[in-house]
Amino acid sequence: MNGMATTTPAVSAHAAGRPAENKPKRRWGAMIAGIVILCVMLFPLYWMVNTALQPESGLLEVDPVPHSLDFSGFGDAFREQGGHLLTSLGVALGAVVICLLFSAPAAYGLAQFKLRGTKTVVFGTLITQMVPGIVIANALYSAYVDLGLVNSYAGLMLADASLGIPFAIVLMRSFMVAIPREVIEAAEVDGAGRFRTFVQVVLPMSRNSLITAGLFSFLYAWSDFMFALTLNTTDDVKPITLGIYQYIGAHVGDWGSVMSAAVLSAIPAAVLLVLSQKYIAAGITGGSVK
Repeated sequence: MNGMATTTPAVSAHAAGRPAENKPKRRWGAMIAGIVILCVMLFPLYWMVNTALQPESGLLEVDPVPHSLDFSGFGDAFREQGGHLLTSLGVALGAVVICLLFSAPAAYGLAQFKLRGTKTVVFGTLITQMVPGIVIANALYSAYVDLGLVNSYAGLMLADASLGIPFAIVLMRSFMVAIPREVIEAAEVDGAGRFRTFVQVVLPMSRNSLITAGLFSFLYAWSDFMFALTLNTTDDVKPITLGIYQYIGAHVGDWGSVMSAAVLSAIPAAVLLVLSQKYIAAGITGGSVK
């Protein structure tokens, strides 16, 4: 009996030590897998920048590592696409303003007022995200012809804003639901009306979700191609996505200039993502904890 009593703890301790020994291996395996996935995702970006920095050549003649840097493609791309970049910037900023003006009050109403059918409205908002873009574009074109919004900045801003409004409502509602009811009641006791409470109390507390929703709305508008192609029949309002599409057709053999234009179009979105990454993390996870 004493022999069994002395061997059992030893075996248990040995078995308990195995998971601890396997933890470093699992950690290394997860890190290696993460590095491989990151390399696969970043390779197209690297190849785009690499091609843009090399002298004019065919796509298959690009060296994996540039031996001599050539920035002439960026100059050519900026001369031809600079105006389209400004157009995209103006349209995207306008879409952000429209998106937040509509989605913030809607999210506040769905979050704070106990109305019948609120869950149905939220579910219906999510369903609208599943409608194919070409269906929306065709419907908007018919309406825009009657309203005179074809080939206009306002029409493109409204169309691009519609892409971000459903997501913004759902995101900001999940954040505003977590705002304590006592805070709203305290503001009302101090004499603030509902509009003043919304502007001076709710919106400042929802800053992270507002920034996150605005950023996603900007990215939706910046990367939009379907509305830019469908709702514009002239060159009066041509965003960068449509400009690059036509630029590729005009510079089939000059891949350096084409990739330079692509790099230029990616810079504004990349800068915004870097500057607002902490707000994105807080805005997405903020409504998950009450």
